[in-house]
Amino acid sequence: MTWKEKLGDRIPAESAREIDTFENQIALKRRDRIDDKVFAETRLRRGAYGQRYDNGQRNDGNGVKMLPFPSNGRTKGPDTVWDAPGMQRIKIPFGGVTPEQMDTLADLAEEYSDGICHITTRQDVQLHFVHLDDTPSLMRRLAAVGITTREACGNTVRNVTACPLAGVCRDETFDVTPYARASMRFLLGHPDAQDFGRKFKVAFSGCRQHACGLVNMHDFGAIAVTRETGGATQRGFEVHVGGGLGAVPHEARLFDPFMAEAEVLPTLQAISRVFARLGEKRNRARARIKFLVAQLGIDEFRRLVQEERRRLAPDARWTAYLDDLSSAAEQPLKSGGPLDGAPAESSFAAWSRSNVYRQRQPGYAVVTVSLPLGDITGDQLRGLADVARRFVGDTVRTTVEQNIVLRWVRGSDLPALHRELDALGLARPGAQSIGDITACPGTDTCKLGIASSRGLAAELEQRVRGRMDALDDAVRSLRIKISGCFNSCGQHHISDLGFYGVSRHVRGRVVPHFQVVLGGQWVENAGAYGLAIGAVPARRIPEVVERITTRFIEDRRPDETFHAFTARIGKRALRGMLQDLMPVPDYETKPDYYRDWGDPREFGIGDMGVGECAGEVVSLTEFDLVGAESQVFEAQLELEAGNAAQADGLAYAAMLQAARGLIKTEFIDIPDDPDRIVAEFRTRFFDTGIFFDRFAGGKFAQYLFRRHARSGPPAGVDAARRSIEEAQLFLEATHACQARLAGAPAPAGAGAVSGSPA
Repeated sequence: MTWKEKLGDRIPAESAREIDTFENQIALKRRDRIDDKVFAETRLRRGAYGQRYDNGQRNDGNGVKMLPFPSNGRTKGPDTVWDAPGMQRIKIPFGGVTPEQMDTLADLAEEYSDGICHITTRQDVQLHFVHLDDTPSLMRRLAAVGITTREACGNTVRNVTACPLAGVCRDETFDVTPYARASMRFLLGHPDAQDFGRKFKVAFSGCRQHACGLVNMHDFGAIAVTRETGGATQRGFEVHVGGGLGAVPHEARLFDPFMAEAEVLPTLQAISRVFARLGEKRNRARARIKFLVAQLGIDEFRRLVQEERRRLAPDARWTAYLDDLSSAAEQPLKSGGPLDGAPAESSFAAWSRSNVYRQRQPGYAVVTVSLPLGDITGDQLRGLADVARRFVGDTVRTTVEQNIVLRWVRGSDLPALHRELDALGLARPGAQSIGDITACPGTDTCKLGIASSRGLAAELEQRVRGRMDALDDAVRSLRIKISGCFNSCGQHHISDLGFYGVSRHVRGRVVPHFQVVLGGQWVENAGAYGLAIGAVPARRIPEVVERITTRFIEDRRPDETFHAFTARIGKRALRGMLQDLMPVPDYETKPDYYRDWGDPREFGIGDMGVGECAGEVVSLTEFDLVGAESQVFEAQLELEAGNAAQADGLAYAAMLQAARGLIKTEFIDIPDDPDRIVAEFRTRFFDTGIFFDRFAGGKFAQYLFRRHARSGPPAGVDAARRSIEEAQLFLEATHACQARLAGAPAPAGAGAVSGSPA
C-alpha cells in the first residue's frame, strides 16, 4: 500500500492535489516532457533542491564521515542527474513544531535521508541526500501532520520567521506569534506572490534590542510597538523593508514607524504586487527587493506601495485572525513551580547558566537544546519528542541559531529534564555563546561551497568549548558565524566574528582561505553589518579567533561591547594583528595548509605545470591582485573615517587593478587607462566567457562595468559600502579566474554567489 493510500483523508484536500500534481510533473520530466528551467522552479517551489554529491561524504567535524546511503532501494551512484540525491527543505513557520511532527521528521530522516535533521538559520528543517522520486511520499507524510514544503524555496515568499521566545520573553512588547502565523497562511500560494524575480523573506520581532527576529536583514521586517490612542493601547509594528545579506548586504530601510496591526497583511500584499510588477526578472543578481528599494529610494517605494494598497479589494482574511488573538496563545502543560534548590552536579549548573532562560511567567523557563552544527539525529529527535510530551507538550520551537527550544518548562522540572536530555546526548551547555557556532552546509552538500564552513565550525567549537569555563564573560557571549562562500547563508555579516570561504592560488595549488569579517552586530535585530578585512588560510583561523578575543579582553574599556571595541581600535589595527597569519608556506613544509578542515584530501586536487614565461606573467597578475586587495582595504579605512567618495574611488581603482592584472596574462603592455582596461577586459574575458563561472556567469564583471559607467561619487555611506563589497567580490572572482588560467582547479562553486538563502 502506498503512502497516498495509507494516509487517505488525513491529508488536506488542497495539499493532496498539489502533491499529486508535483508527482505527475516528476513523471513528465522523466519522459522529457517539461523544460529543465520550468521544472527546476517547480521543484524548488516544493522545497526540493539539488545538492553537492561527493560520494556520500558529509563532514561531522571529526574527519570525513562516509554515510550509509538511504536504504530505499536506490543504488549508491546516480544513473542520471535526476537520480542524484538532493536536499529537501521543510517549512516550519515561526519555528513552531509539535512532538507528533518531530516523530514524523525523525522517521523521514531515517527512511529517506542520512538519518540527520538539520535546523537552518530560518527555523526550517533540511534533509540531505533525498531522492526526487521519494519526495511526493515524504510530502504526503508531512502534510498528514500539518507541515508543508510548499514555497520553502524558489522565487516565492519563504518561511516566515519570528522570535522563538515570542509570548514568553521578558522584554517583548507583545507576542508576535499570531501575526507571523497569519502572514504565512495568507501569503502561502497567494496569486499576488507568485511572479517574483527572486525570493522574499519576512520576519517578526517582539522587541528592538535583541537579535531573535533579525529584522534589519529581511525584505519585510516588523518590530512590535504600541502607542496610546484615546486612552487605549493600540498595537502595531515598526516596519522595515529592503534588507538582505547575500553577497552584497543591504540594511533594511524604515518603511513605517507605526503600522496598525490590521494593516500588516494588506501591506504585505501591496508590497508583493509592487515587487512582482517592478522588480528585476531577467538579471537574478539584482532581482531581490533590496535592489528595487535602493533603485527607487524608500520614499518612492513607500508611495507606490501605499498607492497599491488603496487599490486593493477588501479581503476578510486581512483581519479575521485579530478577532481572537488570545485563542492562539500557548497553554502550559503543567502548573508553574520554582526551582527550590539546584542539584550539586556541576554539569547541571553549567547547563543551567547558559541554556535556561527564565520566562516572564513566574515558575517557568525556556530550555535551549544546543545542536552541534544544527544537526540532530532521527533517534535524538524522536527521544526529544517524547521528552516534550512529558515536560512541555506542543510548545517547542526551532531557532535562527540552529537550535531547538522547549518552552513552558516548570522550574522544578529542570533537573529531571536535564537528566533526560543528557541521556539523549542533548544536554550540551554553552547555548548562545561563542561556542555555539552558526554555519551553513558549505562544501559538505552545497554546490556553491568553496571552503568547509562546517569543518571549521566543528574545529572552533571543540577548541572553545574545551576552555569555556576559563573564558571571560565578555568573550563567552560573542557570536561566531561561518559561510562556505560569499553568500552569507551562515550570516557572517552580522556576527561579532564572521568568516566566509574563499580560495587562493599559491604556487600551482589552490589553498582554502576564509575572509575575516569584523564590525557586524548581532543584537538590535542585526543592527550593523561587518566588512571583510583580509583572507587568512583556513588552517590559521583558530589563531585569528584567539588573537582578536585576547586583544578584546586586554584592551576593552569598562562595559564596552565587541562592536564598539572594533570600531574604536579600527580596521588597520585589526588587520595588523593578522598580517603574519596570511602568508602560505610551501607545500613540502606545511602540507596541512593545502587541506580543508575535516577533509583529508588535498584542496582543489591537482598540480600545475608552468613554463617560465607563463610563470612570470602569473607573478605579475598576482602582484596586481595583491595591490587590488590593498586598495579595497584602504577603501574600508576611508569608509571608517566617513569619507564615502574616497572609499568608492578606491574600490573602483581596486577593480581596475584586478582587471588589469588578468589582462596581463594576454596583453602584458596594457596601459593604465580605465577606458582601455574595461574595454580590453570586456573583449578578452567577458565576451569570450572566460571570466564566467558555471554558477554566477558574468555577474561579478557587471560590478566593474556598472561602476565604470557611473560618473560622480556614490549617494552616501551605504552606497560606498556596497561599492567595497562589490569590489571584494570582483577580486574573489578574479582570483578564481586566474587560477583557472594557470591550470589549477578551483573548488566547485568558487566565485559563485547565486541562489543565496540568506
